[in-house]
Amino acid sequence: MRKIVVILVFLLSSSFIFSGDIAQYINLGFSSDSKYFMFGQYGISTEDTKAFAETYIVDVSKNDFITNGVNSRKFSEEILPGQDGLGALFTILEDSITVAGKIGINHISTGRVVYLLVNGAKPKERLEFRDFYKDDAYTVTLVQESFGSDENISSTFHINLSVTDKQEKIRTYTIGLPNYKRQNVLGYRIKQVVFTPSEEGLVFVIEKEFSGSQGKFIRYMVETLVF
Repeated sequence: MRKIVVILVFLLSSSFIFSGDIAQYINLGFSSDSKYFMFGQYGISTEDTKAFAETYIVDVSKNDFITNGVNSRKFSEEILPGQDGLGALFTILEDSITVAGKIGINHISTGRVVYLLVNGAKPKERLEFRDFYKDDAYTVTLVQESFGSDENISSTFHINLSVTDKQEKIRTYTIGLPNYKRQNVLGYRIKQVVFTPSEEGLVFVIEKEFSGSQGKFIRYMVETLVF
């Protein structure tokens, strides 16, 4: 119960609360050893005006969900004006407490944000930032490609990462699945880049723009890396 209260305070302090079919992303914290990351999203579907919420727990080194780490529900209750689906998130968080507790998810330990795409800002395909703790320089390139059109559209993406240390030694990484086509996805944007609390890994929060029967809508996913 204490964890849910902490999440409520965090969410109510956020400057960006969306309604409609633009899902709201929320960082739900890392485990104490930084091996696992939990995030969620919630909102109200414009297709049937029902509240939905999803939570995910990711194995950071494997860049994949853990067993029983995905929880997704849409609720049948009537949605009133001014509601944004937040209650749906709280409800499914209760279902996730056991799994999150076993691996030590700490909702306060949310990592260190080094890039944030502010709402309304033009998204960038190429990001550059420096880690002043290790004095490493990072270059992030989002590579994406679309196939088909209209109702048959699909798209792929991956991230190319280059890390240059203070001795000018360069390490390169490819993150994601370059050849995996996601149906009805129009494109991708990097929403956030977050260092794990251990400073040994990165989480890339990806915003996906879908094409649906009621127009475009937004959902989120993450890609993770341990150096």
